[in-house]
Amino acid sequence: MHPHRWTPSRRSALKTGGLLAAGTLLPALATAPANAASHDAPQDLSQDSWRQVPRILARIRPPRFRRRCFDITDYGAVRDGLTKNTAAIRAAIAACHRAGGGHVVVPPGRFLTGAIHLRSNVDLHVGEDATLAFSPDPADFLPAVLTRWEGTECYNYSPFIYAYGQENVGVTGHGILDGQARLGPWESWYRTSGLQGPDQKLLRQMGSTGVPVKDRVFGAGHYLRPKMVQFNRCRNVLVSDLTIVDPPMWTVHPVLSTNVTVRNISVESILYNTDGCDPESSSHVHITGCRFNTNDDCIAVKSGRDEDGHRVGVPSENIVVQDCDFSGRWGGITVGSEMSGGVRNVFAERCRVNPLDFPGHYPVKYPLYVKASKKRGSFIDGVYVRKFTGRAVEREVAFVNMNYNGGEGGTLPVSVSNVHLSEMEIDGARAVLNLVGLETDRLRGVHLSHCTFTGVRGPDTIAFTDDLTFHKVTVNGSEVS
Repeated sequence: MHPHRWTPSRRSALKTGGLLAAGTLLPALATAPANAASHDAPQDLSQDSWRQVPRILARIRPPRFRRRCFDITDYGAVRDGLTKNTAAIRAAIAACHRAGGGHVVVPPGRFLTGAIHLRSNVDLHVGEDATLAFSPDPADFLPAVLTRWEGTECYNYSPFIYAYGQENVGVTGHGILDGQARLGPWESWYRTSGLQGPDQKLLRQMGSTGVPVKDRVFGAGHYLRPKMVQFNRCRNVLVSDLTIVDPPMWTVHPVLSTNVTVRNISVESILYNTDGCDPESSSHVHITGCRFNTNDDCIAVKSGRDEDGHRVGVPSENIVVQDCDFSGRWGGITVGSEMSGGVRNVFAERCRVNPLDFPGHYPVKYPLYVKASKKRGSFIDGVYVRKFTGRAVEREVAFVNMNYNGGEGGTLPVSVSNVHLSEMEIDGARAVLNLVGLETDRLRGVHLSHCTFTGVRGPDTIAFTDDLTFHKVTVNGSEVS
């Protein structure tokens, strides 16, 4: 299926004047029978939905920790950047946990470590002028732990910082988490020899054929990269104020967790697949005041992959993103492609895309990127984006693709509905919209209101989309009406 270009009627062409030559082609019902659109929606249809946000935020309460401090140097940690301090840090965490909780403090200096496993009521506090540098040796992230790798559960190398089934956990402070990924073998696993590929394929087959999770054992002798920070089946999570650099794969990954706050962090990633923050099958998540300079999506909301995602069957919902800066390679706000558990109620507002004072390694391709397919199945219902400002978008302002990776031969029903963009101001893009529905599973309900787009270079692409509306939207100075 190839997307159909909107072609304007003569009447709409006369009304839009220079708009057709300068940028987006406006849809006209008479010339696009496979799609249904209206350009005179009576109001911003998302306002009722945005009223949910204060109620969602009222339920997201960052954990509070006792005012007890456990300095890792008191447990033998050495700040020379060469000595491995894994045992000392784990001893400090265990003591803090036994005492009822508090702060495990990383003081100024550079501390080398392997995997860190958090416990309930413990905040790992990396103070100003302190750096936790993670070992480039994969053996330092064994034994394997239960994790989710690209949406499929398995046992694999431990995430660099990991918590499983814990409550009231945090990683905070104005220090640095340095993954040192480029010093390790991680890049070679996917880039040169392609070692990751066979294991990636095997894990996906295991998930699709229902191999028990206990038998999906990777880690030593295999080549699936670990995540940087993962909270798995946790409640009351806080990640705050840190600078996180050079992760081996996804950076901050709350999975099957609830009541999660990620605030005021900066992420700089170089290697491939190094998303900034990936809430997966998680609910009541607040991501605010963060800066993402990533070699993949800045924020990607997920909920499991294919049959294994359906087996777990937990959606991501009630996700609120506010006041972030995006300078990542793909999406600013992304939903999918691992979305087989479903996604609902994603809200993002007041974010900046490719800002001049935060130049990234790559420009954002899509401020909003939604990925689904009949291989994934399931639903995405309710993605609300407003008050974004931005510049120099590489491709479209919004790309909603229900045929991701060509559908991968899938046959499951898939639904994407209720995508709203309002009060957007974007200068520079290939086009405003690229909407790819399916003839069998149409994209339903895409609404734009009170938006201003300038420097748009080409036409929109719309396929198999119902209920597309515009209200007070201008493109290159001309109102879409």
